[in-house]
Amino acid sequence: MRTRVHFIAPYESMIPIIEECIPRYPQLSVLTEVGDLAKGVELAVQAEKKGAEIIISRGGTAQLIKQAVTVPVIDVQLSGYDMIRSLTLASQYNGQTAIVGFSNITSGAQSIIDLMDLPLKVYTIHSSEEVARLLLELKASGYQQIVGDVITVNTAKAYGLEGLLIQSGTESIRRAMEDAQLVYRYLSKNQTLSVILNDLVTQEHPNLLILGEQDDVVFENLTDFDRNPLTDNHLYLINTSLEFHQSRIQNVFMVDDYQLTVQAYETTLDDKSYKVYLLEKGEPYAFAQFGIMTYTDSSMEPIVAESPAMQALLKNIRALYAHHEPIYLLGEADSGKSFLVKHMHQMHSGGGLLLQIDLSQVPSGHLHKIPLTKVKTVELNQIELRLNDPELLTFIEACLQSSIGLFILSEHVPDPNWTLKLSLNMLLMPSLADRAEDLEPLMQHFLTGYYNKYGTTAVRIKEDALQLIRDQAAHMNVNQLKHLIKQAALNEPDYVITSETLNRLLHQQSAANAGAMKLNGTLKEIEKEIIQLVLQEENNNQSKAAERLGINRATLWRKLKD
Repeated sequence: MRTRVHFIAPYESMIPIIEECIPRYPQLSVLTEVGDLAKGVELAVQAEKKGAEIIISRGGTAQLIKQAVTVPVIDVQLSGYDMIRSLTLASQYNGQTAIVGFSNITSGAQSIIDLMDLPLKVYTIHSSEEVARLLLELKASGYQQIVGDVITVNTAKAYGLEGLLIQSGTESIRRAMEDAQLVYRYLSKNQTLSVILNDLVTQEHPNLLILGEQDDVVFENLTDFDRNPLTDNHLYLINTSLEFHQSRIQNVFMVDDYQLTVQAYETTLDDKSYKVYLLEKGEPYAFAQFGIMTYTDSSMEPIVAESPAMQALLKNIRALYAHHEPIYLLGEADSGKSFLVKHMHQMHSGGGLLLQIDLSQVPSGHLHKIPLTKVKTVELNQIELRLNDPELLTFIEACLQSSIGLFILSEHVPDPNWTLKLSLNMLLMPSLADRAEDLEPLMQHFLTGYYNKYGTTAVRIKEDALQLIRDQAAHMNVNQLKHLIKQAALNEPDYVITSETLNRLLHQQSAANAGAMKLNGTLKEIEKEIIQLVLQEENNNQSKAAERLGINRATLWRKLKD
C-alpha cells in the first residue's frame, strides 16, 4: 500500500516541477493542490480529512499547516541552485532591490551575493508580522523590488512594489519527497479512533469554532471561510447575549459582502467552560447584472510610470480623484486605461468596491438599482452608446453626490451634444510610443510576472532584442507588448531572450496580421494600414519600407502622419 502524500504548493508554477518528480517515487501516492497561507491551511485540513498521511508544503504555509493538522508536515527547503537562479534574475532589475525573509533564506542569500558580488541588500525578519512594516520602510528608502517568499512578494505587491518569488527547483522537491518517505516509517498507526472522531465532528459542523475560558482557540474548522470572520466586537455581542440568556442564542452580522449567522452556546467539561460557535455563511451581496463587475481584491500591481507623460498623468489623476471630480480618460484601445483606474482605486480609495460598468451590456432600467453604499470608484465604458440616456445621467449625478470617484473611459473625444450638465476633466492616456522611458521597465515587469506565474526560464532580454522591440513600439499597445513578452518567455529555452526568438515571433505576428487585415475603412485608412504592415515586416526600417512600396521616404512619412 502506497503512502498518501498531499503536496500543497504555495504558488502555481511549483506544480509542473512536482509532477515531474512524482514518477521517481512509486511508493508514494501524491496529490497536488495550490494554496498559500490560510488557503493552504484550508486545503491541508481537507486533505487530512480525506486520508492524507503526510503533507508537504513550503515556508510560512508549511508552518501554518503544522499548527492546523495532526499528520506530519514536511517543509520544502530552498537549495543553493534555487537561490542562485532567483538572485541572478533579481540583479537584472534596474531599481534598488532587497532580499527579505527569515534567516533560512537570507543567510544563504547573503553568501551568494557576496560570492557573486551582486548589487542586492539582505534584510532578515524573525516573524511574518515584521514584513509589512519593513517593506514600508524599504519603499520609503527608495527600494522598488522585493525578493522573498510568497507572503513577502504578495505584501510587496500590495504596497505597489515589484515582487520576485524565490522558487523551489527539482532538487528541493525531490529532497522533500525523500523526507516524506523517511518520516512515514516512524508514523504511529494507532490514531484511527482520533481520525474517525475528528471526521464525525467536522462533517456534522463544517464551520465550528470552540473557545476556552480565556477566549483561546480550542478547536477551529472553518470550511466556508478563508479566516475566522468573527471580530472582537462580534464576540463581545455574542458573549454578552450568552451570559444574559444562559441558553443557545443566534446573532446575524454583515461581514464584507455576505451575511454571517452565528449560533452559540456554552458547555462545561472537567469544571472548565467552553463557548461553542456554529457559523453559517449567507449568499454573497453581488451585482448580478451583465456588464457590471466588482473588484474587492486588495492586492496591488505596481504601475510603471518613469516617462514624463505617465508621471504627469498620474499626478493630475491623483489630484482630481482626491477632490471627487469626474475624469474623462481618453486613449487608444488596450493602452492600460482600465488598469490605471484599478491602480488609483487600490492606492487612494481607502477600501470599498470598484465597479466596472460596460454600458453596451447593461440593460436599460438597471443602473438605478445598483446600491452605491459600499462603492468608492466607478469606471464607465462604451458611454457613446447611451449619451443622452436620462437614467445614465441620473446615475452619474448620484455617484458624484456620494463622493464616488468617477472615470469615463473612451477612445473618442466627448460628444459636444451630450446633455449632461457636467464639467468633464479630460485627460489623455499616453500611447506606448509616448512612453519610451517606460518600455524597458514594462518588459522586465512582464518577464518577472511570467517567471513567477509559469516558472519560465528566461530572466532577462538581450540588448539587440530590446532594440528590436523599441523599433516596433510605435506600432504596439501595452497589451500587445505584454503578449509578445509572454510568447517570448514561453518559447525561449535559455535564460536570456534573444533577437532570434523575437524576430521569429514578430514575423509570425506580421503574417497573422496580414491575414487578418480589415478592408472596411476608407481608402486612406487602408493605405495607412498597409504601410504599417510593411514597416513591421521591415523591422521599422522606413527606407526599406518605402523602397518596397515604390515611394520615397518623405512621402511614406507624410502618409503615416496624415
